[in-house]
Amino acid sequence: MNKEWSELNKAMQMKLKKKDSYISGIETLYKLREQLMYELDSFKTELSRNGFDSMPFINANGYHSKNIAYSLWHIFRIEDIVAHTLINSDEQVFFIGDYQKRINSPIITTGNELLKHEISEFSSQLNIDELYNYIHDVKDSTESIIADLSYNMMKYSISSERRNALKASECVSKNESAVWLIDYWCSKDIRGLIQMPFSRHWIMHTEAAIRIKNKIQK
Repeated sequence: MNKEWSELNKAMQMKLKKKDSYISGIETLYKLREQLMYELDSFKTELSRNGFDSMPFINANGYHSKNIAYSLWHIFRIEDIVAHTLINSDEQVFFIGDYQKRINSPIITTGNELLKHEISEFSSQLNIDELYNYIHDVKDSTESIIADLSYNMMKYSISSERRNALKASECVSKNESAVWLIDYWCSKDIRGLIQMPFSRHWIMHTEAAIRIKNKIQK
């Protein structure tokens, strides 16, 4: 893991545990996310359209077996779902912004259910410009939600009503490779969700995407 990102992530986690360092922890989270978004944005200028769909490690085990377009979709669909359906209990950016049509996506899910060439077929249909509009809208929306969370809210758990709303939305596939996400997310408190979908999850997929980019550009 990138050393600076790892250190920011560790510092953020520690600060969020204490009331007197909570605000600093949120600021550290924002700093981490800004650095990661800078990397994600760089792909738009460094890669051709085909580069977003390339899968040079298709038979590998790990996040780098995907492609960059899929990774962008996956990171921010998860964030949108968790931030709005589970934490804020309101409508996702994806639906408010009519992003399924704008991005030209055949799915509304996280994409966990897609394998190998299914990922390539999926990503080739996406409008990359609109995908970037979506990821920035999600980032801003999530950070607006986080800004309104108090330290005491960090220990809030996900209610059964919000869990049911998530299932009803069909934003998580019923496929066994995806459906586990519902239990995983709903077992966490708000602080736990900040530590995974909103930070560490970004790091893992961004590092994988950088590995893909570097292989493409060799």
